Order: sequence, then C-alpha cells, then structure tokens
Amino acid sequence: MKGLDQACEVMADALAQNLHITIVGDFDADGATSTALMVLGLQKLGYQKVSYKVPNRFEYGYGLSPQLAQEIVQKGTDLIITVDNGISCIEGVALAKDAGVKVIVTDHHLPGEKQPNADAIVNPNQHECEFASKNLAGVGVAFYLLLAVRTHLRKANYFQEHGIAEPNLAELLDLVALGTVADVVQLDANNRILVHQGLARIKKGICRPGIKAIMQMANKDLYKAKSSDFGFVIGPRLNAAGRLDDMSYGIRCLLTENYGQALKMAEDLNSLNNERKEIEQGMRVEAEAAVNTISITSGELPDGICVYEPTWHQGVIGIVAGRVKDKYYRPTIAFAQSDDGQIKGSARSIQGVHIRDVLDEVSTGHPGLIIAFGGHAMAAGLTILETNLDSFKQAFNQVVAKYLDEEVKTQVTLTDGSLPSEYLTLDFCQQLDLAGPWGQGFAEPCFDDEFEIISQRLVGGKHLKLVLSNNDGLVVDAIHFNADLNTWPDPGINRAHLVYQLDSNEFRGNVSLQLIVRELEPR
Repeated sequence: MKGLDQACEVMADALAQNLHITIVGDFDADGATSTALMVLGLQKLGYQKVSYKVPNRFEYGYGLSPQLAQEIVQKGTDLIITVDNGISCIEGVALAKDAGVKVIVTDHHLPGEKQPNADAIVNPNQHECEFASKNLAGVGVAFYLLLAVRTHLRKANYFQEHGIAEPNLAELLDLVALGTVADVVQLDANNRILVHQGLARIKKGICRPGIKAIMQMANKDLYKAKSSDFGFVIGPRLNAAGRLDDMSYGIRCLLTENYGQALKMAEDLNSLNNERKEIEQGMRVEAEAAVNTISITSGELPDGICVYEPTWHQGVIGIVAGRVKDKYYRPTIAFAQSDDGQIKGSARSIQGVHIRDVLDEVSTGHPGLIIAFGGHAMAAGLTILETNLDSFKQAFNQVVAKYLDEEVKTQVTLTDGSLPSEYLTLDFCQQLDLAGPWGQGFAEPCFDDEFEIISQRLVGGKHLKLVLSNNDGLVVDAIHFNADLNTWPDPGINRAHLVYQLDSNEFRGNVSLQLIVRELEPR
C-alpha cells in the first residue's frame, strides 16, 4: 500500500525516541474502532506515550481541523496519526507541520486534487497505489499500518534485541470486523476475510469487553453473533455517542479492560441510541412532509432532494437523509444548522449516482458555493452558507439530473428467485449463515414467493407479525419490520408477494424458522 514504507520509518523513529503520539479519529463507528485499534496496537508494539483525540462534531467538525490541530499542538505532541480522516484536512495538517509536529495520515476516503503535506499518507485510494483492495474501511487501513510497523520492527530485530515477544495483532480483528461492517464498505474478498476472522473470535468470546457489554445490553447472544449485528446492534450504539454527545465515550467503552465499566458505558450508549431514535423519528416525519410539499408544488419529485429545518439535530441528519433516500429513491441531502451562518449537510445516494463526484461538479461549476465537502460514492458531507441554500438546491438538482435516467430512477430489488418448500427449513437457514459473512457488495441471499396470509398483527406498534402458508401448504412465521401502517395490517388482504430472507427465531428456548420480510405487496 502506497505510503506504508514512509509511515514505518516515521513510526520506527518515534519508538526509538519514545515520542508522544496522538491519534486523531472520527466520530462514527469506523472512527471509534480505528482509534481504539491504533491505541491498543501501538501499546502492543511497545509504544509508551499514546493518547487520542476525537473531534466533537458540534465544536470542531470533521477530522483534523485547524482548531483541533492547534489544541493538540498546544497540549504537546510529537506525532499525529489520523485514522479514518485526514486526506482532506489540508489546513490542519499544515498547521501541525508548521509547529514542528510530524503527521501520518491514514484514511480510506477518496482524495481530492490537493493532498495534505503529511510525512506519510496511507490510503489505498491514492493515485498510483497498487494495493488491490480499494474498499478498506478506515479501521482496515489502520490495521495494515500496524501490520507493516510490526514487520518493519521484526526486520530490524527490534523485538529480539529488546527481549520483547512479538505481539499477535490478530487479537484486534474484532475491532477491524466491527468497523468494516458498520461503515458499510463493500465486502470484497479481502474485507470478507477480515470480517470472518474477527467474527469468529467474537463468537468464541475472544473480544473487547466493550463489544461483549454492548451485545449483552442489546439482549444479543455473543456466541451466535452475525455480521449484521455489527451494522444494526453495536454500530448504532457507538454512533449514538458521536451523534448526540462525544464519541470519546464510545472509544473508552472499546478500550476498557474492566467488564463492569464496559457494562455501565454500554448502558449509557443504549440510552443515547434510544434518544437518537426518538429524535430521528420526528425529523424523518418533517423531512417527508417537506418532500411531499415540494412534489405537490412542482408536480413532481426533484432529481436531487434537499431538506432543511433550523431545529434539526446535526448528529442525526445522515440517518434522515438515508431514510428519505430509501423512501423516494433519489439522491438526498439533509441539512442542519452549524455556526457562523453555515449549515452542514449529510448526503446519501442511489446506485448510478456518485455523490462525491456530484458535489465536486457543483463546486467546480459554482466556485465558493460549497465551503467544504468530502465522502464516498454513496455518502458524503458538506458545508454551505444558509443564505446559499436555494442556489445550492438548484445547482445540485441540475448536476444530479445529468446522471438520472428512467432506468437509474427505477428501484430494482434483485432476488435469488423462488425457494422450494424443501429449503424452507431451519437447517438450510443455518447453512446459509455459515456461508457468510454477508454485507455491502456481498448480499445475504433473499427470495421471492407468493404466500397466503393466515394471520397478521402489529407488534411493537410498527412491526407486522405474519403467519403464512406457501402454495404447498407449508406454514411459516414471518416479520416485517417498520411496516407501512397505511396498508398494514388489513384483514381484507389474504395473499401477498414477499421478498424475504431466512432467519432463526429463538423464543423460550425453542428455535424455529422465521422469514424476515424485505418487501411486501398485496395480491
């Protein structure tokens, strides 16, 4: 990976001189796991002076900003290592370098035209980087740096000369697996190996106390953990700290060796996540109302949707953008107020529209309209002036329209077809589970069939519990989470076409097959 050799030289020098290293992370689950991984990994390698700093999104914004760099320099450090950020932090890196502090950037976000003047940049998406797997999460990039440093020290006979046992960095794969799935990066062959190995350790109970505690607080069996638990159980609870409070609390949960402390922190993270859900629900209703108003006024949906309310919570706009995108299937940006007349936006996109490239095109065509931006193909963040919102909406819509034809605008659900009755079994469900891990770019198999509805009822106020019968008369339970309450339940509907996945449901010690309904159409 490009930049590893230069980074290892800097790291070896820092170890030889016992320099103070400050890890600068990000305020999402990838950033939290990256930070915890780097702190623990460096300690295993023999570094004595390691601290970390994660920007509070409400004070500093994203990454190694000039304000954050200034604070770190004033407190004193010799080397800054960014994880899951830094590739776009031109000014922050420059400030640190001018103060005599060395900087290593480790990141996986797409580089812009200009790159920071760091002592080393480790990013598989750099120009002319020959590393085959371009889909690493930030935590994956950090892990490869640790591996490279260990190899460098081994070749220099460091461990032998100092009588130190060479550390087993595989002990950190639980964090790598968690951050990789939670950041929704593509599970290519390399990432699948990392996730599979980390998940295998977790299922044997060999993992951080914080991961065990969060699973326990969520009433999840650690020894039956799935990759989906990273994205839907642990990840959201860690993210809640960064969204509503301070991600350093989530990092402390991952770092602590004390299970009692981890449980207390996991309880707090669970409470924050519940609060996040309540805030999100209110914002989501307002966002959908705003989109409906736009549709009624103009007679059609815009190609690119922008929604904004001054009262919205900055930490939750990414989730709201994703929900609106899912419902209307258009590239969507949700904005919230920031400081100095600025508003911050979180963007989510659909297949066929590279959202970071769209923002780059808007910025190029309208200089000064976007103050800052960065991100991936499917997700990005940006800052603009509130007074420029209408101008931005127009420019954004015009650029998105270039990439949206009727084929792109049509949401298609791909399935593995009909599933014969002999495979609607708990045994086959468990076989599929063993073929994982599943995730982005390596989707869990799903099937579609028509069923007779024997019974239907709401559970939890919004989830549709079903008893179904297929054409062969096989009866099976199913659940449709967050059902459309405008349609369901309806006793007048007795047949439906389902897109579904197989799952095992444990209740009072009994394990049975259950269908997880992804799409549901009356017939």
